[in-house]
Amino acid sequence: MSAGPAVLRLSRPLPRGLGLFLGLLIWEVAARATAGSFIIAAPSQIAGYMVSHSGLLWRAFGATLASAVQGFVWGNLAGVLLALLAVLLPRSERLLLTLALLVFCLPLVATGPILRVLYGPGCGPQVTLAALAVYYTTFLPVLVGLRAAPQGWFDLLRSYGRGRMTALREVRLPAALPYLVAGLQIAAPAAFLGAMVGEFTGAERGLGVLTVRALRALDLPATWAIAVIAAGVSILAFAAVGALGRKFDLAPPEVLMAAPVARSRRLWDAPAQALLALGVTLLIWKGSMEIFGLPRFFAKRPEDVWGYLVTSPGAEAQRARLFGALGETLALAGPGYLAGLGLGAGLALLLVLLPRLAGAVIPLSIALRSIPIIATAPLIVWALGRGAAGTITVVAVMIFFPTLIACQHGLARTPRAVLDLFEVYAASPLRRLIGAQLPAMLPAFFASARMAIPAAILAVTTAEWLATGRGIGALMATVASTSDYGMLWSAIALVGLAAVLAHALVAALERAVLARTSAEQLAR
Repeated sequence: MSAGPAVLRLSRPLPRGLGLFLGLLIWEVAARATAGSFIIAAPSQIAGYMVSHSGLLWRAFGATLASAVQGFVWGNLAGVLLALLAVLLPRSERLLLTLALLVFCLPLVATGPILRVLYGPGCGPQVTLAALAVYYTTFLPVLVGLRAAPQGWFDLLRSYGRGRMTALREVRLPAALPYLVAGLQIAAPAAFLGAMVGEFTGAERGLGVLTVRALRALDLPATWAIAVIAAGVSILAFAAVGALGRKFDLAPPEVLMAAPVARSRRLWDAPAQALLALGVTLLIWKGSMEIFGLPRFFAKRPEDVWGYLVTSPGAEAQRARLFGALGETLALAGPGYLAGLGLGAGLALLLVLLPRLAGAVIPLSIALRSIPIIATAPLIVWALGRGAAGTITVVAVMIFFPTLIACQHGLARTPRAVLDLFEVYAASPLRRLIGAQLPAMLPAFFASARMAIPAAILAVTTAEWLATGRGIGALMATVASTSDYGMLWSAIALVGLAAVLAHALVAALERAVLARTSAEQLAR
């Protein structure tokens, strides 16, 4: 009994200031111990660099922040409008999903230089890449939220003669607000990352420009100082969006009692929609290049890619080279994708059982996600080696944060009445998690699984481009430098096709699971 107070004192969490001091101390010791490996910079070195180069960092930060804010606004606006269009015009959903996915999957290795040629000097590529980095991460959660209501509510509105616009205003938009907050929280770090990657393609100023210079000069304190700034502003933006959501007091929904939806689809519906999406994609591809009058030497049309891979004299060798590189990439992207999804969902579930960990896990997760991949990919690969482990880790780090946040919001949407029922029966936290919160999380989890497909492609191609020198990312970097635009555009098309096929597999699994757990998500 006499030991009780001492045990209680030890079990209490450390004061925040003391915990931060201990963390910095461990960081400093680890950096000093590995000083010769070019992996970690000590906090004292980072602080010294920030003080001595404060003016340069501040000007670069201002330029990057301006591009990130513009891209954040335009990208999120586009994502919300696409989700609204998909709900109001259900037959257009497959086409919109396909087009949005293809655009989001365009490899930065290829799109960055192309945007720089199209825009010329200025912030156009930075703003565009920031917008492209966020619109899909907002589109999918909002689409889930617009359907997060019982089918009976829509039946009631129809019984009173109300149409789609009334259902949108009175039911769908209120249900979608919490999911919009989730999308905006994921988008905040992504916008800053997109702006920095845009600066990597030839901008005149910004943190991305400083990152390139630091990496080329092997200036470890500068690299880590920029990473700390990016992580800090991303954490602040994430917290600000979350605080805004809490201010609106977005409560969990009522009980979702939607019955399984019987959907009589003809056998030819799916192939017809897929062909329509393919036709529209090819039309936009060719039409945009003709409208802007882009030269064929640089901007290949669909028929040019077909000729390069099928009818040209060296087509067989070119196909073998391209598919061989793609095989190497997919062999690493797949395990990294699954590891990132598992880690994100697992952490979200763990934080339900151990909520005290959130104060440490969430800031660290944001920091890992917001540090520019052009800086983290070489560091991770150098630390873990140029084999599979390094690249898989890069992909997992890129994926797990959006999955964690999306799953957390999905868990928070568990209907209050369901949780009350478990409390009445004195169910354990684990039983409540499995029986109530996990099913409520599944729509958000599958939305994050679809978002993770382009993120995995971005991560693996960037790691191959900057660090490993293998796979389709390295191939695109090589052919871009040698002006082999036939191979470059063929690689872009093949990556897009692989992403669409992976998305279709995830969507099929999603429909099979949600038909049993969240049928309202399948209603149209």
